[in-house]
Amino acid sequence: MGRRTEPVSAGGVLGWTLLSVVAPGAAHLRAGWRRTGLALLICYAVGVLALLALVLAQGVDLAGTLSADSTWLTAATVAAALLGVGWFALVVHSFIVLRPGRLPQTAQIVTGSLAGLLAVVVLVPFAVTTQSLWVSNDTLGELFGAPPEDMAPIKREDPWEGRERVNILLLGGDADDHRPGVRTDSMHVASVHVKTGNTVLLSLPRNLEYVRFRPGTPMAKRFPNGFSLPPDGLGGRSDLLNSVWEYSDAHPEIFGGRRNQGPAVLMDTIGYTLGLDIDWYVLVNMWGFARLIDAIGGVVLTVEEDVIFGKYNEGLVKAGTRRLKGADAMWYARSRTNSDDFTRMRRQRCVIGALLEQADPATVLTRFTQVARATRELVRTDIPRPWLEHLVPLALKVKSAKVTSVQFVPPLIKTYDPDWDKIRAVTAKAIRDSEARTPVMAMGTPTPAPSASPSVSPSASPSAPPSRSASPGHSPTGSPTGSPAAAKDLSDGCGKPS
Repeated sequence: MGRRTEPVSAGGVLGWTLLSVVAPGAAHLRAGWRRTGLALLICYAVGVLALLALVLAQGVDLAGTLSADSTWLTAATVAAALLGVGWFALVVHSFIVLRPGRLPQTAQIVTGSLAGLLAVVVLVPFAVTTQSLWVSNDTLGELFGAPPEDMAPIKREDPWEGRERVNILLLGGDADDHRPGVRTDSMHVASVHVKTGNTVLLSLPRNLEYVRFRPGTPMAKRFPNGFSLPPDGLGGRSDLLNSVWEYSDAHPEIFGGRRNQGPAVLMDTIGYTLGLDIDWYVLVNMWGFARLIDAIGGVVLTVEEDVIFGKYNEGLVKAGTRRLKGADAMWYARSRTNSDDFTRMRRQRCVIGALLEQADPATVLTRFTQVARATRELVRTDIPRPWLEHLVPLALKVKSAKVTSVQFVPPLIKTYDPDWDKIRAVTAKAIRDSEARTPVMAMGTPTPAPSASPSVSPSASPSAPPSRSASPGHSPTGSPTGSPAAAKDLSDGCGKPS
């Protein structure tokens, strides 16, 4: 084939080389390599159209599909690496076919150096993408295990099998090398509508007493009148809600010798308490959570008043609006000094809300490796990896959906004498309000939970064990009479950044 022999300029060589980055084959056409140039342009156009069609067809489901299957993620990693090498070679060859050797020596050195730099710059995004995909695959493999042998196949056309909601137990554990077991000092259930992403965050206090277990279970047989143990030698309590996991793990004899029953028991117990079926749990190490906050560059919070912390009250998170590092954000959420459990629950909710609002996809992508490393250290879950195909798109819906919260704290309930029927009624009403997308008004007498809702556990019936005594201001059945609004926006009660 013919080759062009017109005089070349340094600007022309660099310009056509640069154009070949976004339009592969352009430099080859300019140099007279018509067949090669057309082939490159056609392959490029077909590839872009195929990728566009895949994104339009899959949408947010594409991220879930890649996350759920290590094979697909490995293939994407290899493809990104090969594309990077190919694009690097393309830039180099585009420069060569323009015959820069006809330029003066100084111009050859300058254009060659700039073309080499351009090739390296083009390679960098592919290298970053390859590393991110590799880290993702490795991290997901560690966090999310293989599906259990008895897990039913997931139906792609209807993975939720007609259910309207999925309920995930979010736990904050305060693990300590000097203390055996897991204490769950932060317990929230995220009840998510699978179509809209509307979410209700139901928060239970760590110090809930006389916890009831589902009838017929081993723990119910051991504690028929609720979870109750003698105080320890120092008067401490080991029979609160936050001790259920730890106690279950420490007493395998209750479960016929089966070990590590803590997660399953706590999920079932909290589900029974709220009248919901809990699907999975996610346990977050609270101090690992601080590393996650650092990984996204901190969170902007408004600290309403000085928060003192430390064994000798030596630490201080000053009042005001600013970006907090992970350690300060955690002390703000968890400090017990001059704070009761309910104030701490509110502050924890504020930190969660700030993270949901500020951890946007762009921030996560730019700090992906740090986020992945922090996540690997702090999360434990029983979610099987294949379910990520459906949970990742659902999580993206939650990001732009309505998130409300209910905190079961005084005066709504008495932690030392819980009204179990009321807890279930408030839960059911908050979920109905969330589904209706209506503003949450003052709580009146709740109507019964819809019996057709597949996310509501059958245990939420009036036959469930009653509370030890009716709370003042409530009927004996636990129906609230004029209690304040229970469900709130996640950021209600939190200081707003100025």
